[in-house]
Formats: sequence, C-alpha cells, structure tokens
Amino acid sequence: MGRTPTALTVGIEEEVLLIDPATRAPSPQGPQVVGEASRELGDRVGTELTRYQVELRTDPHVCLKEANDQIRSHRATAARAAARLGLRIASTGTPVFGQKAPVPITPGARFARSAGHFRSLDDEQIACACHIHVGLPDSRAAVYVSNHLRLWLPTLTALAANSPFWAGQDTGYASWRTTTWGRWPVSGPPPYFESPAHFDDLVHTLLEAEALIDRGGLYWDIRPSHHLPTIEIRVADAALTPEDTLLLTAVARALTATALTAVQAGEAAPRPVPEVLRAAHWRAARDGLAGSGIDPLTGRLTDQTTLIERLLRTITPALRRHQDLDLVREQWRRLRTEGTGADRQRIAHRQRSSAEDVVDYIVSATCRQ
Repeated sequence: MGRTPTALTVGIEEEVLLIDPATRAPSPQGPQVVGEASRELGDRVGTELTRYQVELRTDPHVCLKEANDQIRSHRATAARAAARLGLRIASTGTPVFGQKAPVPITPGARFARSAGHFRSLDDEQIACACHIHVGLPDSRAAVYVSNHLRLWLPTLTALAANSPFWAGQDTGYASWRTTTWGRWPVSGPPPYFESPAHFDDLVHTLLEAEALIDRGGLYWDIRPSHHLPTIEIRVADAALTPEDTLLLTAVARALTATALTAVQAGEAAPRPVPEVLRAAHWRAARDGLAGSGIDPLTGRLTDQTTLIERLLRTITPALRRHQDLDLVREQWRRLRTEGTGADRQRIAHRQRSSAEDVVDYIVSATCRQ
C-alpha cells in the first residue's frame, strides 16, 4: 500500500422515497420515475429493491462543493420527474406511513431471487440509506481500513439519524431504519478481519451457507466494494437535506483518510468487544444526539455530543488536508442548534400532532435550496 493521496475521492448514493401527495403514503412508481429522470441523469439514477424507491448516484468527486452541487441537482431533477407523474420525493430513512406487506418489489431477476430467498424480510423492507464510497488504493487497504472504522459506527449512526416514524407513529427511535435493517443475516457492524484472506474466506463461507445470494448482499455497515476501488460506508439513514448529506460525506471521507494513514503506519486497529459495539450501535439508533451514548471501548455511558466531538478531533488533520474543516465545523454548529433529521421530523409533528405534517416537511426539506 502506497502513501496516502493528498485527497480521496467520494461518491454518494442517496435512496429517496416516492410519495403520493394526497395520501402521504409511498407510491410504487419507482421504475416510471427512473425512466423520466434518466433523460437528464442517465445511469446516475436507478431503481431499488422496492418500487417505492429511487436511487441517485453522484460521480466520484474530490471537491465537496462539486459533490454538493450534484446532490442538489440530482434531487431537483428527481423531484421534477416525480412531479410529472403527480408525485413528490422524500429523503428519510423510513416512510412516515408504512404499507402493508408485501411491499411491491421492482421487476428483475436479482430482486426476484432475493424475495424468494429472504421471504418476509423483503416483504416488509422499506428503508432508505445514504451510502458513501471513498476511493482507496486497493481492496487490501479497504479490508484493513474497515477494522479502524468499526469503532466509529455508533457515532455516525447518531449523527445521521433520520427515521423516527413508522406506520404513522413515533417509534421512540431516532433511526428506526437501523433497527429494522439489523434483521438481515449479514448486517450491522462488520467483524474484525485478521487479513484480506480472512475477509475472502468469510464471504465465501456466507455464500456457501446461502446467507448471501451474491457479494452485493453484504449489508454490513462498512464493506469493501466488490466492483469498485472503494470502501463503502453504509451506516447512515438517507439524509433529510443536502447539507446533512454533505456533512456525512465530509466526516466519512476524513475518517477513511485517518484510518488509511493508521494502516500505512502499521498501527493496530481498536478491537471493541463485539457485544459492546452492538449495544452502542443500538443506543445510538434509539437516541440519536439526545442523551447518552455508549463508548464502544469502555462500555460507559457518555454524552453523545462528547463522542461526536471526540470523533471530530480525531479527524481534524484529515479534514484540514481535504479543506473540509470549516464546512464540518459550520454544519456541526447547525446540527447542535437544529438537531438531526429525526429531531426536525419530531418538531414538525409536535406543532399539530400530525403525521401528515411530517411528510410535508420532509418533502419540502428534501430539495431545500
């Protein structure tokens, strides 16, 4: 593995929901909206598992201003395409109003195979995430970087929480998507990998055991990409606003750059007790920025904002190297004032105790300029 490059590239995948403005429920017109939006976006827009969803994909970027411009442009284009079909788009980890199972699955051989294999896991699956791809020298580096990133997964979950509602009710969780996603057989924090061969052997075992239908079904919160020279950070809910996506992207890249520097220096990755890491992940999904989180290394309850500020101190050199430090400081101040997406959804609900108001708020925030 060579020296850390001056700046790492990032690519962002955002999953958004399609909403019927009359009922505020998800609308199963994903393929039609993709057909409309692809006239402008080409392969930067695509379908997802359910017909309720559309995925928006940026190009790889070094400059986050350019990434920000593309995120906003893609959301606006998707919103116009949806509007031509009488729909709206909403960026949230779970729909405020869920649908009865089974959900409508997007046509295609892989999705059909998944539905047949995983059964009611697919029948009940409506979840939208924000996935960050960070460019790395090679797949070997990605495996070792994954070990260093595991420690910070609960903190990222709290920072990005944006799915408090399900079936018209407040779940009591800041990230209900995180909780429901944990039902998949290969999900949550990845294991510690002793070597790239260990990673390959484990994936082979999971495929042979039919816990996966293919390598694309590795739903760990961090995974070395099976088709791109990147590591993919998959822990976050779909972000409410473009600013929220940008903050997550800057932090994910700086964390990856910090981890890569540690790997190249031969530093051992921290190894939190798996049960404590899992508990910290659960607590972060439940409470978001509010109250206490669990320090994965000590198991002690710690103020969640303290854990986030510890993360930001750790990645400050990488943020400075990527010229993202001012951006992250500004966005963190905003989040401390406004709250996470989950907090803002709940504020919208409190005004009239109306779940419909929450949907309308999410729709307006999704394409906020």
